[in-house]
Amino acid sequence: MTPDDDQKPSLLTRRGVLRLLAFTGASLAAGSETSHAFMNFFSSYQSVPRGLLAKLDIPSDWIPRLGSLLPNYAEFLQRMKFRQMSIRQVIAPHAKTHGSVRNTLPPRYLWRNIGSTLKVVDQLADRLDMPVEEIVSVYRTPAYNARCRGAKSNSYHVQNNAMDIVFKCPPGKVAAMARAMRSAGLFQGGVGRYGSFTHIDTRGANADW
Repeated sequence: MTPDDDQKPSLLTRRGVLRLLAFTGASLAAGSETSHAFMNFFSSYQSVPRGLLAKLDIPSDWIPRLGSLLPNYAEFLQRMKFRQMSIRQVIAPHAKTHGSVRNTLPPRYLWRNIGSTLKVVDQLADRLDMPVEEIVSVYRTPAYNARCRGAKSNSYHVQNNAMDIVFKCPPGKVAAMARAMRSAGLFQGGVGRYGSFTHIDTRGANADW
């Protein structure tokens, strides 16, 4: 499969439009879970430029692993206009496996949760005057999260609100800068210092470890 194979969803037929409208009404009546399913279904028909994944240097083997929403998620991330990290870096952790358990892209209804954390990390990189070296973790499925050593079941990674990041400097320096930003009122959230990476989230309340 080439990067272009999954880039341009087919146009809806008249029958498809009728089915889509019927599904819309049913989802609104059924509640939030079905509505989320509808949003995932509908998003697959959004127009995404052909060749976008190739342009962003997304490996072609990620397409079957991460599914048909990969081009849409890449375009969603592209609209944020990062300065200090690449879209490939953000997506990479979603293609990881822990033993037999694969991670995935977040469900569509969780996409916006990561926006504020991504902005904080991009600003953090600006203040450190260096690009993000690696993104270790972003969204984790509950099953994948359960395989991560020390992870809590209610982790903010499961909510698509947290990032574990690496810079070419000690994690202590990264954590100190993140806490200084937080003290300056730039965000509210958690900052965790680990041996080889730093955790950042924007949960809305401050926490340190």
